[in-house]
Amino acid sequence: MALSMALSSPFLTSSCSACNYRINPLLFSKRQRSLTLSHLHFNRLKPRFFAVAESDNGLFTSSEIAKSFDFTQEERIYKWWESQGYFKPNFDRGSDPFVISMPPPNVTGSLHMGHAMFVTLEDIMVRYHRMKGRPTLWLPGTDHAGIATQLVVERMLASEGIKRVELSRDEFTKRVWEWKAKYGGTITNQIKRLGASCDWTRERFTLDEQLTRAVIEAFVRLHEKGLIYQGSYMVNWSPTLQTAVSDLEVEYSEEPGTLYHIKYRVAGGSRSDFLTVATTRPETLFGDVALAVNPRDDRYSKYIGMMAIVPMTYGRHVPIIYDRYVDKDFGTGVLKISPGHDHNDYLLARKLGLPILNVMNKDATLNDVAGLYCGLDRFEARKKLWSDLEETGLAVKKEPHTLRVPRSQRGGEIIEPLVSKQWFVTMEPLAEKALRAVEKGELKILPERFEKIYNHWLSNIKDWCISRQLWWGHRIPVWYIVGKDCEEEYIVARSADEALEKAHEKYGRDVEIYQDPDVLDTWFSSGLWPFSTLGWPDVSYEDFERFYPTTMLETGHDILFFWVARMVMMGLEFTGTVPFSYVYLHGLIRDSQGRKMSKTLGNVIDPIDTIKDFGTDALRFTIALGTAGQDLNLSTERLTANKAFTNKLWNAGKFVLQNLPSQIDVSAWENIQAYKFDEEETLLRLPLPECWVVSKLHLLIDVVTTSYDKFCFGDVGRETYDFFWSDFADWYIEASKARLYHSGGESVALVAQAVLLYVFENILKLLHPFMPFVTEELWQALPKRKEALIVSSWPQTSLPRHANSIKRFENLCTLTRAVRNVRAEYSVEPAKRISASIVASSEVIQYISKEKEVLALLSRLDLPNIRFIDSPPGDAHQSIHLVASEGLEAYLPLADMVDISAEVQRLSKRLSKMQMEYDGLVARLSSHEFVEKAPEDVVRGVREKAAEAEEKINLMKNRLAFLKSTVLVSQ
Repeated sequence: MALSMALSSPFLTSSCSACNYRINPLLFSKRQRSLTLSHLHFNRLKPRFFAVAESDNGLFTSSEIAKSFDFTQEERIYKWWESQGYFKPNFDRGSDPFVISMPPPNVTGSLHMGHAMFVTLEDIMVRYHRMKGRPTLWLPGTDHAGIATQLVVERMLASEGIKRVELSRDEFTKRVWEWKAKYGGTITNQIKRLGASCDWTRERFTLDEQLTRAVIEAFVRLHEKGLIYQGSYMVNWSPTLQTAVSDLEVEYSEEPGTLYHIKYRVAGGSRSDFLTVATTRPETLFGDVALAVNPRDDRYSKYIGMMAIVPMTYGRHVPIIYDRYVDKDFGTGVLKISPGHDHNDYLLARKLGLPILNVMNKDATLNDVAGLYCGLDRFEARKKLWSDLEETGLAVKKEPHTLRVPRSQRGGEIIEPLVSKQWFVTMEPLAEKALRAVEKGELKILPERFEKIYNHWLSNIKDWCISRQLWWGHRIPVWYIVGKDCEEEYIVARSADEALEKAHEKYGRDVEIYQDPDVLDTWFSSGLWPFSTLGWPDVSYEDFERFYPTTMLETGHDILFFWVARMVMMGLEFTGTVPFSYVYLHGLIRDSQGRKMSKTLGNVIDPIDTIKDFGTDALRFTIALGTAGQDLNLSTERLTANKAFTNKLWNAGKFVLQNLPSQIDVSAWENIQAYKFDEEETLLRLPLPECWVVSKLHLLIDVVTTSYDKFCFGDVGRETYDFFWSDFADWYIEASKARLYHSGGESVALVAQAVLLYVFENILKLLHPFMPFVTEELWQALPKRKEALIVSSWPQTSLPRHANSIKRFENLCTLTRAVRNVRAEYSVEPAKRISASIVASSEVIQYISKEKEVLALLSRLDLPNIRFIDSPPGDAHQSIHLVASEGLEAYLPLADMVDISAEVQRLSKRLSKMQMEYDGLVARLSSHEFVEKAPEDVVRGVREKAAEAEEKINLMKNRLAFLKSTVLVSQ
């Protein structure tokens, strides 16, 4: 970026009528401008170094011309980064690699705040480690999302009047691929909009050829070890999708329902011998295989061992048994056991050796076991059955009951527990390895409290149903022999050719084979994601050995079981090591009231819309300020505040740029570059404000770097924000004006220029992982930039700092704040300069007096009338006494600030008004009727107002007394 002098710049539009100096109004606030223009001749401030940035390649705009950062240009900056190859790992730098495999979003998806959270946090990690000099790889990709994608395409076909079953499997999958080609890139483009610095040349899709090969290889190896088996067991069945779904993809919601009380007569007993069962699903009674009671329930102990007659089944008998599992206090204390349609009943039946009876078809209609109800939908059958029970006298009653309803996470329909033939993975031996990995410290979960959840789930894990009755996904690599029992005779192979060859070897040449129609659960391929994307099982793939041992994962805590544990188990099983070193778990993003975002509540915040209104940097900074593992409430107020932070950063950059020498001023730049702030000798030679701000910066670098390394990103953001806004912008930039506009020559300004540039460029580095766009734009505008900020070196740590200078300048700041407070208290005009007597020890006077101009500028004191003395002045009784710190005091003559007589009159009138208001409050409180009859909170409010008013009156009286005494002394 070339810089040129701008002596005729449009910024130089104001001048002081008392002198010939011109001033840049953008350097000051509106209030400061009037102050500065009015007193420029006194302070002899003179702008010497205004420069305008010019882009060499037309890519970056001038940070001095633009009023604020134009975040519509973020896409332009992003494309430039990508075109320069900055997102690719750089092995020239050496060091251990840092790798993240992006949690692949569904190819059907569009960006939501959950994506914005993980993209922001992962990009922060990646950009930080890239700047630290590590070969850094962020592997992007998308998931084929079997159920979700098939649903989307089926709905699309339905809009065309086509049902999936009317197409062949090949025709349907062709339509899905066409849909994917047209719409599948939406989520990827939106992730780029968030600034994700992924290596897009390595983008992966779970149905890519290489990843498909990995999935097949994993299935074959697990089967060879006896860890994959086929069998008929209880699963979660989606009647509409006609497929099994994972336990983790079933969401339970509390919904209003009914508890039905039904009589079961005791076989061989009288009409008074019956048991009443309370059930929420009467239609499943056709699948009852027993009634169970608690052995300690005296109401039913006499019936144990007898038989009960299942209603509406033409006299089918089931045993009455006992089990401690039965809750005596729920319903009637009698449990109907329908193991074909309830998970708990299924486990109980297997424990007791009871038969499994299925009464439902795959489409949730009743089968022929239900007799006359065969063919009815489950809910239609429920209504008809209850009506029939009422007619036969077997219906006791029904009552409202809150149900815990299982619904499909994808389709939203009610899930049916159903026994079905599926493929399963034996999980216990895999889970044992994953548990040991955390126990031995090979895998760290952050925050650590989630280790307990991880350990609990893996310690109680059930076998995993991995087959899905879909057409979109990884086809199960199993082939059956035509004419043979498919449960007994099947072949597992890596391809159809290999399967046919095995069939020929086993059954001869005259055989036909066909492949299992099911596909694998999407999470099966996702479990292989971190290492299959790096080339497994092709271990010769060079990046596998380079990157695999040091990968890092970041994800939301709600996906800990879905994905993380499965990746750990798969990685240990197939590669012998964990697929990543760390698991960083973030929370959910909620609305400003702490509610989960949902379309139903209408509180969903769209990240793309947010970016349009506030910019990506403001959104990222807001999201990243959360605490690891904790949910974050997102509000417009927070976004607005951080947009203001972006503008503050921009304006600080404008100030720095406008006060640097022209690049053609070789001598000035040689002097600036001669400052070696990493050397203690250089630091100690700096004037107090410069030594203070550089020392604070060096402390900040250490604190922030440690927080980055510990993944405490919220701490990084807050610490950097506070330093920039308070220390740099509010204090040092203001203090630097005493140097930049000094009449003593350019050498006086040189140190401030060097420090401004040094501190600001390091602030940009520290903030870049959070706010990549505005920091890169500002960085490119700074002179002498040899590389992009995204690939610049991270600041050194353990740099020198001077504690004594920090304490001294903070004393000066405390004194300045005290003076400012007094000015505000007495409503002193901003432009008015006042005199001051600074009382301190000789040591303090020595360093404070050297910064007399800085003190005058920051406190708006009258420079010629600042006195440094070692004891109170003679007019102390007529002055405001300030104590800044131990050994540092100030006296401000009251007459300099106000017209004392006029102030006494003004305050006396105000005191009279305050007294009247107070007397009115006291009168109310003195009224017995008010105190007794008014609401308690009203009375309490009046008391609080009275106490506050009394305190203000006392303060006003003290001030008046002081003013009156001052008048008497002066007379």
